[in-house]
Amino acid sequence: MKLPQLLFLLFSFISITTLAQTKKTSNIDVNKDVDLVKVYEQVVLEGYGTTSVYKELANAYYFRNEYLKAKKWFEKLFDSEKFSDEMSKHRYKQTLKALNLEFKNNQYLVINGSH
Repeated sequence: MKLPQLLFLLFSFISITTLAQTKKTSNIDVNKDVDLVKVYEQVVLEGYGTTSVYKELANAYYFRNEYLKAKKWFEKLFDSEKFSDEMSKHRYKQTLKALNLEFKNNQYLVINGSH
């Protein structure tokens, strides 16, 4: 082999190696397409519903503007938890407003904090 051919092969090899190393690899996020609402609902169906799961479902549906489903999960949350945080009560009240339902005498929004 002549020197110019050897240099050409060496240069080509280095170029290909460098190009292969600088090529951007895409990171795959396997959790990107997981719908957590479906996961939480499956957890409840399997009998493992907790107050934190009910709260996550209620908030998820509230922020998706699916108020009927949010109402269901807020009420489940309030039934399972003696005292609820004020933010959950506020969101529940907003949910009832969005559904044009009466909230003044609602059992879950009693002023004294008991259900």
